[in-house]
Amino acid sequence: MKYSLILLFLVASLLSNNDGFSQESEWPELDKSPQQFSYYPAKVAWRNYLKGDDRNMSPKVKVSYSSPAKKDRVVFGTLVPYGKEWRLGANEATEVLFYQAVEVGGATLDPGYYTVSALVNRDHWVVNFSSQRHIWGNENRDQDATVASVKVMTNKAKETRENFAIGFKEIDDHTAHMIIEWEDTNVAIPVAFNVASFPGVDVSPGDLAHYPDNSRFSNYLKPEELEAATPKVQVAYGRPMMKGRKIFGELLKYGEIWRVGANESTEVTFFQSVMIGDKELRAGRYNLYAVVNATEWTFIFNTDIPAWGSANRDEEQDVASITVPVTQETEVLEALSIRFKEIDAKTVHLIVGWNKTRAALPIKFK
Repeated sequence: MKYSLILLFLVASLLSNNDGFSQESEWPELDKSPQQFSYYPAKVAWRNYLKGDDRNMSPKVKVSYSSPAKKDRVVFGTLVPYGKEWRLGANEATEVLFYQAVEVGGATLDPGYYTVSALVNRDHWVVNFSSQRHIWGNENRDQDATVASVKVMTNKAKETRENFAIGFKEIDDHTAHMIIEWEDTNVAIPVAFNVASFPGVDVSPGDLAHYPDNSRFSNYLKPEELEAATPKVQVAYGRPMMKGRKIFGELLKYGEIWRVGANESTEVTFFQSVMIGDKELRAGRYNLYAVVNATEWTFIFNTDIPAWGSANRDEEQDVASITVPVTQETEVLEALSIRFKEIDAKTVHLIVGWNKTRAALPIKFK
């Protein structure tokens, strides 16, 4: 009897305290304004059921919002007062996730999460997108966090909608409308996916080198100067900085191929046929690479354009190469630099310099 009572006590203890969860634990009830999710494109939400190319489609937008019911109430002008900012739903602030850069109201929004609210008026709404997240509604929200605003006119809905809803309507390949509808009101927020992209300031800025140097100033030259300024060679390259690093032998390991710059492969344009060593290169554009060693470099011209650096270079498209000695000078060049040095009427050297190292690539004009 004694052992039976002990066993019953142990069982009761386990039932009342199972890994910290007691019978008194609180669980959420069904919300009267349930959470809803809308995607654009809509069928991306169930793409694991799709086949072919649709199986690999990518989402562009996802909206998370709470969907209150009308319940015989007058919504706009009463439940949602005119002239006051509204969370677009209930509970937490409505949140939109853009999977790519978009344009809304003339502002470009980077991929990421934004909360959405609207200043509601009878004939128009001002819809605001904010970078502030994890807020309950829009009360006391940080107005300075607004990153885009768009004024949209209100429309009469085709039928009275009982529950607040957000969906999407495709306009064309590059534009969709985020549709908000409740009661008899409909608004459409244009979202553009084909937005202008502007690069930031590159830490290895691009530059151009010309031969002859004044060939880039033809609009400033006198008529009698134009013939001598006919362009023969142009080089486009990225200019990385030393920044205290040891360049040759460490940053640029000996025996490895280099793009002769940064970012895209360095590109050389010949405006007439030239000789590189014993190889003739016709007028045109070429990538320039170099195999760097302590005492010599091998320059390589390649026709696989465009290319980003030297990775996976198609060696079958190498069309000329030449090995040249390197020299050391006293002047330190912080930024990679390329210039031309005229040798005679038929020969020019393309000189690459960085730190104290210099390599001169001879170019002969036909």
